[in-house]
Amino acid sequence: MATNLLLDDTLINQAVKIGHHRSKRAAVTAALNEYVAHKRQQDIKDLFGSMSFDESYDYKKARNR
Repeated sequence: MATNLLLDDTLINQAVKIGHHRSKRAAVTAALNEYVAHKRQQDIKDLFGSMSFDESYDYKKARNR
């Protein structure tokens, strides 16, 4: 999918240099991958404390299968 974006050249050049990327496209792709991974981690983090557990579950008994 072709996309034209107006990006800050200074910022892109810094990302290319710091990330040791071969191209601007590689730097943007890496940044987007990290952004998506971070957002997914936040979604998982939000689940902590929101799930209830079965108090009668015996995990030791389940090991002996």
